[in-house]
Amino acid sequence: MSEIEVIVFDLDDTLFPESEFIRSGFQAVGDWMSNEYSVFNFFEIAWQLFLDGKRGKIFNLTLEKMGVNYELSTIQKLLQIYREHKPNISLHEDAKLAIDYFQQQSKLGLITDGYLETQKNKVKALAIESNFNVIVYSDLYGRDSWKPSPIPYLKVMETMQCQGESCLYIGDNPNKDFVTAKKLNWTTVQICREFGEYTKVMSEESHEAKFKIKSLLDLKNLL
Repeated sequence: MSEIEVIVFDLDDTLFPESEFIRSGFQAVGDWMSNEYSVFNFFEIAWQLFLDGKRGKIFNLTLEKMGVNYELSTIQKLLQIYREHKPNISLHEDAKLAIDYFQQQSKLGLITDGYLETQKNKVKALAIESNFNVIVYSDLYGRDSWKPSPIPYLKVMETMQCQGESCLYIGDNPNKDFVTAKKLNWTTVQICREFGEYTKVMSEESHEAKFKIKSLLDLKNLL
């Protein structure tokens, strides 16, 4: 492996469990629904739908189960509350330890997709901004700049004034995290936690990370 100068992390489900954000968001929406409409079981229904594997139009399904008539503007309002709420989230324990350890050894970066204000709220809630030499919010450059766009990776290289061979990227989602990083000669690592959403996902070889680990602390052995 080439000498690594910059270790770059994905955010959601790599440094913290995204399910915590979803739960926190449903609670924020539920609080708004109870205050606005005196309806008190939004959170319980939405969270159960999520646990049952429902994705996509979960707000629509929840309101339908509650017997609430709604318009498109209602869903848009709920999405706004969800995306803009101040989340109650915390780092994975191995992420906390890894950040503390590796910031003493290397420069650290963060690349994160998602709506700009939402992702900034997550970073603020986790209190990790000062731990990173560079944070790239891909949404700042437009929706087309989300991974697997090369733009966030190139922004890291531009900011840190480094070549791809000296960058290592750690993410969890083989559908988008590694294919472009590999084309730019980054070393790629997939974090495969026991209950990770993408741990057992099989993808084509071009999308697979070079290495797979079960804990971020396993990076010590790779480096």
